[in-house]
Amino acid sequence: MFTILTGAQFGDEGKGKIVDVIGKDYDIVVRFQGGNNAGHTVIVGDATYKLHLIPSGILTDARLLIGPGVVVDPRVLVSEIGMLERIGIQITPEKLGIDAKASIIMPYHIEMDKLREQKRTQKIGTTARGIGFAYIDKISRDEVRLADLSDANVFLAIMEELCAQKERAIIDLGGDDDVVHAAVRASIPEYIGYGTLLKPYLTDVSYELNRALDRDKNVLAEGAQGAHLDVIHGTQKFVTSSGTAAGSACAYLGVGPTRVDQVVGIVKAYITRVGEGPLPTEQSGEIGERLREAGGEFGTTTGRPRRCGWFDSPLARKAVDLNAYSRVALTKLDVLTGIDPIRICVGYNLDNQYSKYPPQLSSDLERCSPVYEEMEGWDQDISDITAFSDLPSAAQDYVRRIERILGVYVSIVSIGPRRDQVLARE
Repeated sequence: MFTILTGAQFGDEGKGKIVDVIGKDYDIVVRFQGGNNAGHTVIVGDATYKLHLIPSGILTDARLLIGPGVVVDPRVLVSEIGMLERIGIQITPEKLGIDAKASIIMPYHIEMDKLREQKRTQKIGTTARGIGFAYIDKISRDEVRLADLSDANVFLAIMEELCAQKERAIIDLGGDDDVVHAAVRASIPEYIGYGTLLKPYLTDVSYELNRALDRDKNVLAEGAQGAHLDVIHGTQKFVTSSGTAAGSACAYLGVGPTRVDQVVGIVKAYITRVGEGPLPTEQSGEIGERLREAGGEFGTTTGRPRRCGWFDSPLARKAVDLNAYSRVALTKLDVLTGIDPIRICVGYNLDNQYSKYPPQLSSDLERCSPVYEEMEGWDQDISDITAFSDLPSAAQDYVRRIERILGVYVSIVSIGPRRDQVLARE
């Protein structure tokens, strides 16, 4: 069985937790796009694991893979492996494989990312992790792949060709000589060391996945960010640098689309966004602050406070179109406890026209006025409930309303951050 799992909003929907919960049913968990601009949090008991590159199935018996569509910062990956090993989780080459064609994020990518954002009149809100510039190099065929990094002679030859180009690019963006030296030539010996450390992890992800599916193994493809940050279909230009929709998993991983069995969407019971860009239902007052504090809405990667708002049905409908979800996991229902009434955006008014679907352009989405319906809230603490039927009737009604809006069955409801705080609906 081949399952693709993606976020249906702007990321931070709780994908890491759901992968951890359902990962026990899979033989392989593979990350298919993005880089360490993503942060997935897994909480088991009193332990919290914050992951940025390693797939969220670390606590299962699954083989973990990082596909060729991911851009890898070796500093971060080596640090993450070390962090897990210090707490007793061994990330051996038998546990983790990284595709030889995965692009490497170099220090010059990070500096260029920072400098470019500083020069923008209209900020994007980038995490400044070098993701976009690494993808630029992939498309322009100037990338350093993990296979290149793991062979010192090949890596040195590539850098001999690229150094002058990257130095000039940093200078053109306003970097000084010290920045240029540190980000380009001075980093080469360090990165040769990373290549040596990571060489045992090299694999052909497409080959592994296809052979596993041939043997009727279960494969879970884990996406980063969310549907509306897709580089093509998202809220341009306030998007990430990769394809976040389910169809991208096939292209990035090298698995044909006819092998997909199901697509799982992760949807938060409200909506959040990090960085700039339109968010029609954003609440800047008491409700927004309450959602942020109750939901712990601070970025795993950056620590930045997330912007919070009511559930947005038009954006949710588009996410269903982009991903063709088979089923949905609804997360953070517990955060809405104590809010009455609860509002749901059912459509937008734009230029005196009502629509249940978002406009194509971000500039138009920014001008949309949400149209709300109100639902009864609940006061009962739901975080220790063990069956969906035991939820307050208002909470059950809210889940079913989201289900009708999506037109997709909500099979899992998350009522807290821990692994055991999930309600399965058969």
